[in-house]
Amino acid sequence: MPISAAQLVFDSQHIWHPYTNLLNPTPVFAVESADGVYLNLSSGERVIDGMASWWSAIHGYNHPVLNQAVKSQLDKMSHVMFGGLTHQPAIELCEKLIEITDSNLQCVFLADSGSVSVEVALKMAIQYWYSKIGYSKKGYSKNEQSKSGPSKGDKQKSKFLSFKNAYHGDTFGAMSVSDPENGMHSMFAGVLPQHFFVSAPTCLSDDDWKSEYINEFKAILNVNHNEIAAVIIEPLVQGAGGMRFYCSEYLRQIRKLCDEFNVLLIFDEIATGFARTGSFFAYEEAKVVPDILCLGKALTGGYMSLAATLTSRKVADTISAYQGGNLMHGPTFMANPLACSVAIASLNLLLNSDWKSKIADIEKQLIEELRQCKNFENVVDVRVKGAIGVIELKEPVDMERVQIRFIELGVWLRPFGKLIYIMPPYIIKPSELTQLTTAMVQVSKESF
Repeated sequence: MPISAAQLVFDSQHIWHPYTNLLNPTPVFAVESADGVYLNLSSGERVIDGMASWWSAIHGYNHPVLNQAVKSQLDKMSHVMFGGLTHQPAIELCEKLIEITDSNLQCVFLADSGSVSVEVALKMAIQYWYSKIGYSKKGYSKNEQSKSGPSKGDKQKSKFLSFKNAYHGDTFGAMSVSDPENGMHSMFAGVLPQHFFVSAPTCLSDDDWKSEYINEFKAILNVNHNEIAAVIIEPLVQGAGGMRFYCSEYLRQIRKLCDEFNVLLIFDEIATGFARTGSFFAYEEAKVVPDILCLGKALTGGYMSLAATLTSRKVADTISAYQGGNLMHGPTFMANPLACSVAIASLNLLLNSDWKSKIADIEKQLIEELRQCKNFENVVDVRVKGAIGVIELKEPVDMERVQIRFIELGVWLRPFGKLIYIMPPYIIKPSELTQLTTAMVQVSKESF
């Protein structure tokens, strides 16, 4: 039965949607079903989804392989607690994650959302330094004295260093390492833990790298490394903080500085992981490996909420060696069997596809079809990386008007601030992608 007008009224009066309010909510459009790259609306429109449901539905909707993975698991069990129990989907997924990530990443914590995976990563980093006494007893402290002095349990190292314009999630720990001034969580600045922030990267190409680009980062570490447990950054692409791209050399320099000042390195690849930037993981492009890696969004192909925090054996053993060594986190729906099963199917679909060529083709088409916007008077920048295309305007978009206009043009895009951007499903056809980019160009023209 289609959604009724009365139900839509109820929705607008009683249901909070992301980043909106209940006094003057932005319009919502009712979806009856979805297939491939299309959303089928109750009002009769069939629109191409350029957002991949916030970057997660990389295989599109209603995929028969992913559907079957859920149905097969449902006949066995939909969920079972992970405390004291385990199951095959969780084991197989963790085996797969360890197989496809760097060999240094050997231990996996399965969370239930990207924000929670960041919370877990922050806890890991703090607990690592707290547990250094236990770790040094196991004999792992060689080459770790550096500028921080002897290896020992260190409760002082409880701060984090992050980029401005960063976004790491909406839970409190994640908010605290997101941009404290210009981000969407600035109203909470007075109650969040206070961490260190460095200017957002500006160098777009390794060919243009200058040593002074890393000076501020180095200076903060030099003065504060005894307080800093870890650096946390989104590698190569800052997502919801502005869809900003930057060069690989930043990551290489940051890795060197973390090693020099004895600080852990966390990469938040919730948005960039699973081929979105053109490499399977963004860290691979820079040939840099983090100590802790956060994954989510596309992990299940957009079917279920699931995330993972991976870390090295060094970090895991350090935490585990100290006074019982329990990592103090345990979501109720941790390692949900349905989510793990569809994640395995999604990863196999992606790995068995010609994903690298597909992403390269999407990138090439985005560059060709969006470049004309650079000549528009109201456009600040047009940028493309992998299967990400961004038009940055001089002024914020009128969300209500623009959203309706995109529906009229047969597409679903969700701009924010001054940005009209696209992160489509990887299965998108060239003609469908052209319809999306044409709508982006049209709306950019109309925004004069």
